Amino acid sequence: MKAAVLNSTGKIADRPLGIADLPQPEPAPGQVLLRVRACGVCRTDLHIIEGELPQLQPHVIPGHQIVGEVVGGATAELPLGSRVGVSWIGGTDGTCWYCKHNQENLCDKPTFTGYSVNGGYAEFAVARADFVFPLPKELDDQHAAPLLCAGIIGFRSLRVAGVQPGEKVGLFGFGASAHLAIAVLRSWNCDVYVSTRGASHRKLAESLGAKWVGDETDKLPVELDRAVTFAPSGDVVLAALSSLRKGGVVAINAIHLDRTPEFDYDKLLWGERQIRSVANMTREDARDFLGIAAQINLRPKVTIFSLDQANEALNAIKHDAIDGAAVIIP
Repeated sequence: MKAAVLNSTGKIADRPLGIADLPQPEPAPGQVLLRVRACGVCRTDLHIIEGELPQLQPHVIPGHQIVGEVVGGATAELPLGSRVGVSWIGGTDGTCWYCKHNQENLCDKPTFTGYSVNGGYAEFAVARADFVFPLPKELDDQHAAPLLCAGIIGFRSLRVAGVQPGEKVGLFGFGASAHLAIAVLRSWNCDVYVSTRGASHRKLAESLGAKWVGDETDKLPVELDRAVTFAPSGDVVLAALSSLRKGGVVAINAIHLDRTPEFDYDKLLWGERQIRSVANMTREDARDFLGIAAQINLRPKVTIFSLDQANEALNAIKHDAIDGAAVIIP
């Protein structure tokens, strides 16, 4: 098979991914073999490739938003030809305190697709059968792929922030995850306020029903009940926190921040305002979100890249050169 392989971490401008011919993987017991039909490109992939997250495996194949067809290791629940999705959490130990208390997203020994095990920037991939998700027929391959991390983690962010129907919710940054979260918020009759750099991102937010759109320096016209930050920036966290009402919550949807924000406790946090981090996702999050996505006919804005263009896709994500999500079609 062909695969895009990370040989050594480095700046994406130096094209650290190389296209290689590799043996097709063999599924182990409890795994399925997938023919990759599409794989979304995530900013977390960029953090891995550029070394902002420590390298766990040499020569890893990135990619953790996989739409695949079961071609090996089939089971009664996952027969040959089944169309399934794979996400960031590729497995958990099932035995730690967190797994036993319905918090598998915090597992002590998780497996990460495209990071600790090979992912979907390839023609074939293997995955644990109990960590793949049958995909609703309403979601086609290229539009389902971005839902499998950006969509699920955005949905979990709304849960972590405690969003209730009809509330005022701020989205700070408007890339792949936020442009999916806004569709869920609109279905919950929430008023959505978007703060983001880039005129094209602001235009996209307006087209998707945001009540107010501004850039990073604009003051919001209302106090927010909840906010979610999508940019890996400490400054953005401060902007979100300063927009909250008393008792409001900021959920930080970032696996890496450029710095820990310093804030004035008396002005920004007092009044039972909260800052919460979002860590990974659970299978329950995935199933619930995919069901909602099918119900509301969620179709993310996507830009398609070939496998040979994996470096270009990541470069586009890094520089916010596309609206919505990037998807690789092997």
